[in-house]
Amino acid sequence: MGALSACHMLWVLHLSADAGIVVEEYVDHARGEMVEHPDGSGEFTRVVLRPKVKIRDAARAEEAAALHEAAHRLCFIARSVTFPVEHEIQIIPI
Repeated sequence: MGALSACHMLWVLHLSADAGIVVEEYVDHARGEMVEHPDGSGEFTRVVLRPKVKIRDAARAEEAAALHEAAHRLCFIARSVTFPVEHEIQIIPI
């Protein structure tokens, strides 16, 4: 789950920089659900990333939110897992 969160964050920061969107702060409180088997093994069945991103320009909040979709498509970890990765994004202009 931490690797998913980090991969997503790095792509968002990269795409934001390319778009000229200044990110002042990025925090993610990701949550995961997993199933545990009788032998002690298990796997994630769902992860929800909850990035809270502070940006400088309020007029670009919608554009900043849209970058998360692109980041999800580009993250090799998100592309490699077999469970859903959802996003609950908060863009906070400062």
